[in-house]
Amino acid sequence: MSAAWIPVLCLGVCLLLLLPEPAGSEGAVPIPITCFTRGLDIRKEQADVLCPGGCVLEEFSVFGNIVYASVSSVCGAAVHRGVISNSGGPVRIYSLPGRENYSSVVANGIQSQTLSRWSASFTVTKGKSGTQEATGQAVSTARPATGKRLKKTPEKKTGNKDCKADIAFLIDGSFNIGQRRFNLQKNFVGKVALMLGIGTEGPHVGLVQASEHPKIEFYLKNFTSAKDVLFAIKEVGFRGGNSNTGKALKHTAQKFFTADAGVRKGIPKVVVVFIDGWPSDDIEEAGIVAREFGVNVFIVSVAKPIPEELGMVQDVAFVDKAVCRNNGFFSYHMPNWFGTTKYVKPLVQKLCSHEQMMCSKTCYNSVNIAFLIDGSSSVGDSNFRLMLEFVSNIAKTFEISDIGAKIAAVQFTYDQRTEFSFTDYSTKENVLAVIRNIRYMSGGTATGEAISFTVRNVFGPVRESPNKNFLVIVTDGQSYDDVRGPAAAAHDAGITIFSVGVAWAPLDDLKDMASKPKESHAFFTREFTGLEPIVSDIIRGICRDFLESQQ
Repeated sequence: MSAAWIPVLCLGVCLLLLLPEPAGSEGAVPIPITCFTRGLDIRKEQADVLCPGGCVLEEFSVFGNIVYASVSSVCGAAVHRGVISNSGGPVRIYSLPGRENYSSVVANGIQSQTLSRWSASFTVTKGKSGTQEATGQAVSTARPATGKRLKKTPEKKTGNKDCKADIAFLIDGSFNIGQRRFNLQKNFVGKVALMLGIGTEGPHVGLVQASEHPKIEFYLKNFTSAKDVLFAIKEVGFRGGNSNTGKALKHTAQKFFTADAGVRKGIPKVVVVFIDGWPSDDIEEAGIVAREFGVNVFIVSVAKPIPEELGMVQDVAFVDKAVCRNNGFFSYHMPNWFGTTKYVKPLVQKLCSHEQMMCSKTCYNSVNIAFLIDGSSSVGDSNFRLMLEFVSNIAKTFEISDIGAKIAAVQFTYDQRTEFSFTDYSTKENVLAVIRNIRYMSGGTATGEAISFTVRNVFGPVRESPNKNFLVIVTDGQSYDDVRGPAAAAHDAGITIFSVGVAWAPLDDLKDMASKPKESHAFFTREFTGLEPIVSDIIRGICRDFLESQQ
């Protein structure tokens, strides 16, 4: 039996293994591979490999179930299918043709991911035992003749840390663009992705295709290296159909940017929309939805409609109405798809300009909301609990974090007690737990002094905060002191007040405390059980006021 050098590709590094050349498949010595060796790295229709033990399950990248996309980890697929345990072992891999719609299944501690399409697949079965021992790195059965050491498998690159963004490329896959220009579009997107500096701590990208119906080709979490992203872009097939860009943008804003899909907290969310010609549907509403979801929309328009074609365009101002802000920064034009290299760098510079991402701020992540809660004797303990439930139901709607929305609470009678301030708790779970455990004070009602106390002691320390300030007052009776002066001072300090009265709370006091317009900032209910329907009114009001303040 002669010896031969057999190449095994691991994460792009070719490792030459000196192995006995088998006469047939039976008795073949398994080739040791690493935890990260992918199916596409095994250039054989059938091969016996040896997976190491101790791989970290969470680091496996697996796409599909039973039949896996060739970009998947071989050992990850073997553990996922139950061929081996995490202790490693021999695996036989069979190459298969590419396919569409690789499914996502949880099995044996591994969550495989969906993938819309890939050019090659593989499946795995139990392999033949060999005498070699596998470790976390690929090893050889004999030292190469040169005596040189094999290179270690490179670790995943961190990427461009100065350009942190979660970016969805929304490409045009309609009949407007056609197959040839579609391929040129993919080439341009690939160049942009390469220059961005994709990595674990840099930009993450995904891709959505707009046509008759939108299709998410891959998510943010699927690939964290430029090489893998370029592979994935290359595999995207042309769909055809109408250019329903508005439908695709709305779908992207609502379905693409989720925690499960890999969106990161505190990182700007960006959609780069490519439009060849003009959209077939309304894009204005989709732009509004995107802004509400905190998504920064860029429009890259190519081959604008000529005067003779304007009659076919539903809205000639579609670019201005879809972008995050109509200030010139979020729109980008290229005359055609040829010679586009010179447009790559300017677009990348825009996508990496964090300070310009004005739509990252939403009413859900850029507000400070303080609750001023009446703890007077007329409320009673059971009704006080209903007030706390009302406060919790509003608070839990917002994205509470150290860089997001912040919540505070003050209880008042004749005295005031800060239950917690804006800087005390930075997670939603902690805030809701503290609200549930607030103890009922009981006493008189001095709402005016309580407003002054809250402005001074709760809002005072965060006066430099970029968040917009809101105060929600919940009371069940008439104040023994003046409320008009303290409320006016709060308004002058930039604090928007919502007043909520229950039972014997005078409507005049509620209107005196509320911000303008009074009818949309003052609320009243006869019973404490009537607080629940007001929750949505307060949330909508906060978002409305926030959006108006951003114009």
